[in-house]
Amino acid sequence: MWITHFRNAKFSGISSYLSKDNIMFRHRWISVPKRTSELVALMAVSSTLFLFLHTRELHLRLEQMQVKFQPEESFSSDEKNGVGTMMRQLKTSVDMEELDVNALNNTRKSPKDILFFNRVPKVGSQTFMEMLRRLSARNKFDFHRDHIQRVETIRIGVREQYDLSRMIDTFSPPAVYVKHICFVNFTSYRIPQPIYVNMVRDPVERVISWYYYVRAPWYYVERKQAFPDLPLPDPSWLKKDFETCVLQHDRECQYIEGETREGIGDHRRQTMFFCGQGNECLPFNSQAALENAKRAVEENYAVVGILEDMNTTLTVLENYVPRFFKGSSYIYQVEMQGFRKINRNAFKPTISEEIKNIIRRNFTREIEFYQFCRQRLHKQLYALKLPTMSDNSLK
Repeated sequence: MWITHFRNAKFSGISSYLSKDNIMFRHRWISVPKRTSELVALMAVSSTLFLFLHTRELHLRLEQMQVKFQPEESFSSDEKNGVGTMMRQLKTSVDMEELDVNALNNTRKSPKDILFFNRVPKVGSQTFMEMLRRLSARNKFDFHRDHIQRVETIRIGVREQYDLSRMIDTFSPPAVYVKHICFVNFTSYRIPQPIYVNMVRDPVERVISWYYYVRAPWYYVERKQAFPDLPLPDPSWLKKDFETCVLQHDRECQYIEGETREGIGDHRRQTMFFCGQGNECLPFNSQAALENAKRAVEENYAVVGILEDMNTTLTVLENYVPRFFKGSSYIYQVEMQGFRKINRNAFKPTISEEIKNIIRRNFTREIEFYQFCRQRLHKQLYALKLPTMSDNSLK
C-alpha cells in the first residue's frame, strides 16, 4: 500500500514540476543544437556504411582469390562426376586427340561481333541474361534486350524474320541482343549471321519448372503490373500440383508425340528453339525437329551451355567467345550469388522419380537432343586441353 502511495506521490511531484516549469523544461530539451545531433547521426550512418562496403570489398577479393587459385573447388561433386563420366564416354566413342578447337567453334564464322542469345525459357536464361548485362560494362559492349510482351511469340513470319535480322545487324558492334525466339537463319536474307549462343536443360526438369513458374504468385504480380487488364487465373488451376496433374491424365500434363500445339504455352519443345521457324519444327518429340535442331547447333551455335553444368559452360564460353564472356566465371560465381538465390522458385516442390519417369517416356527425342548438346559442350571443353582436364582428373 505504501509503495503505491509513494509512486503516486512521486508521479504527482513530477507532473507538478513539469506543469510549473514547462518553459524551462522545453528550453533544456533543446539546449543541444539540432544540427549537432543530425551531424552525429550522419557520422554514425556514414561509419556503418563505410565498414559495410569495406568488409564487402574484402569478402569479394577473398572470393576472387579462391576462384583464381583454387578453381577445382568451384566445381560441385556432382559436376565433377558429371564431367568425368561424360569425358570417359567420349573417349570410348571419339578420338579425343583429334578434336580441334577451331572446328568446334562457330564464332569465327560471324563477320561481326554481334552476339544473339535467343534464350530458351526456364533454362536459367534470366540469370544468364543478367550475367551478360553485367559483362557488358566489364567487357565494353552494348547490351540490348526485347521488351516484355503480353503474349510471347517465338515463331514469326518471313517478313518479321527479315525485320528482326535487319534490326540486329544495325547494332554497332560489339553488341548483344536477347530475346525468346526460335532460331532465325540470317543468311537466308543475305544478312551476316550473328554469334549464336543458348542454354538447355534436362527437358523433364524444365517442363516441371515451367509448370510451377506460371503458378508462382510473383509471376502474376509482375504480369499485372505490366498489363493491368490481364485476367487472373482460376484459383483451382493455381493450386493444382504437378503429380496429380500427371496421374489424373489432365490435358495440361499430356505430352503426346506429334502434337502441334502446346498445353497452356508450356514451351515443352526445347528443340524448337534450335530447329527454326519451319512447320516441320512444330510436332512435339519428332525426329525431323530433332535432326534440324542438331544441325543448327553444329553449324550455327558457338556454344550451347548446360544449366546442370555451369562450370563447364562458363569455361567453354570464356575460351570460345572471349570478346563477350571474359570474366564470366567470376561474375557468375562471386558477384551473382545473391541474384541466383533470389531467382529460385520457392513454390516448386520436389517431384518423385516415379512421376518423372512417366514423363520421360514421351520426351525421348527431347532428351536425345539435350544429351547431344551436353556431349558437344564437353567435346569443346576437352579440345581446349586445359591442365585441369588431365586423365587423372577424370578418374
